[in-house]
Amino acid sequence: MTSGKALHLSAEAFAALARQRLRPEPPQLGDVIARPRGDHENQPQPVPVPDEKRAIPAAVLIGIVPRLEGPTVLLTQRAASLRNHSAQVAFPGGRVDAVDGSPVVTALRETEEEIGLARERIRTLGFLDAYLTGTGYRIVPVVALVEPPFSLNLNRHEVDEAFETPLSFLLDPANHRREGREWKGHFRTYYAMPFEGRYIWGATAGMIRNLYERLAD
Repeated sequence: MTSGKALHLSAEAFAALARQRLRPEPPQLGDVIARPRGDHENQPQPVPVPDEKRAIPAAVLIGIVPRLEGPTVLLTQRAASLRNHSAQVAFPGGRVDAVDGSPVVTALRETEEEIGLARERIRTLGFLDAYLTGTGYRIVPVVALVEPPFSLNLNRHEVDEAFETPLSFLLDPANHRREGREWKGHFRTYYAMPFEGRYIWGATAGMIRNLYERLAD
C-alpha cells in the first residue's frame, strides 16, 4: 500500500479539479518539461527511460461517469482470445492512426470501435503525461466525463466486458498495492488495485496512480 490522502470527489468537483491540475493540451513527443511516466518508474532497481521516439503512439480514454451513488471510472476487460494482453483490465483505446490528428480523436475512435460509446457523450477535461509501457507503447491518457444516459455495444473481438469501478476506490492510495512478478527473466514491480474480483494492474493501474498524484498534489 502507499501513503497519502484519499480523494472523495463528486463528479462536479472532479471536473473542476481536473481542469485545474491536468495538462490542457496533449503532451508532445520529446517535451523537455514533462518527463514521460511509465513502467520504468516502478522497478526495484533503476532502469533506463525508454526512447519515446521508438515507442508506438497510442491513446486511451479515462472516462469518469457521474452516478447518483458517486462517480465511476469506465473500464474494459480485453477479450480472452486476443494475442496480447488477453483478459486484462484496460481503458478503452489503442494505437494512433495516421489520419487521427490528435490523441483525443484516437481515444474517441477506439472507444467507439471497442465498446460502442458515442463520442457525443464524452466531454474532454484534460490530459495526463505520456505513459511508456514495457511493451513499447507511448500512451496519452485522455481524461473526460462520460455523460449518462448512454448505451454500449461491445466489439466481442476486442472486449469481453465493460464495467464501472468507483472513482473513490481508485483515488484512495490505501488501495494502490505494489506487487511484482518475473517477466522476461527480470523481476518487475507494478501497481495493482484489485476490486470485487477485477484485477486492475500494470499500465492501467499506473495511469490511475498518475491521475491520483496529479489531483492530490
